[in-house]
Amino acid sequence: MHRLFKAGTEHRKYLRQIFVSMDITAPLYWWKEFDTYKVGTVANSCSTMHKIAAKEFTAADFSWDSVPIEWQTDILEQLNQCRDIYNSYKQPMDNITEHNKKQEWRFMIQFLPSSYNQRRTVTMNYENVFTIIKQRSNHKLDEWNEFVEILKGLPYVREISDDQEGR
Repeated sequence: MHRLFKAGTEHRKYLRQIFVSMDITAPLYWWKEFDTYKVGTVANSCSTMHKIAAKEFTAADFSWDSVPIEWQTDILEQLNQCRDIYNSYKQPMDNITEHNKKQEWRFMIQFLPSSYNQRRTVTMNYENVFTIIKQRSNHKLDEWNEFVEILKGLPYVREISDDQEGR
């Protein structure tokens, strides 16, 4: 394994058959970058489109480490006001009410900050894992560095790469 690993991706095909499946909760701005890893990865999200109004928005739903508290409060108030109006509409509805309900839903979707945390179940293989470790180590987003450390902690990552850093 060590010899094949060191020989490069064309020789370490066995990594493509070691699968990883995990739930990841991360802000939308992180998911935008993760989506560059399309080959060999599958992600299934908890649908924001269908579940956005299912529960009240709280600060815990966001990755806000540098957003002023006043802004957080304003954003939460606006989103929850739309959510309340959206949820106040009952079935069956006439066309005007349906239009108004859709407008509230669209506002929530469009106003949702990229710091909103979304959970996805991700499946990938160890070739993807090593690619992400190589490409995202020492990234300027703290979330990437945290994810790389999680990947380095997967079973046999250090043993396969024969490197104490997991690279």
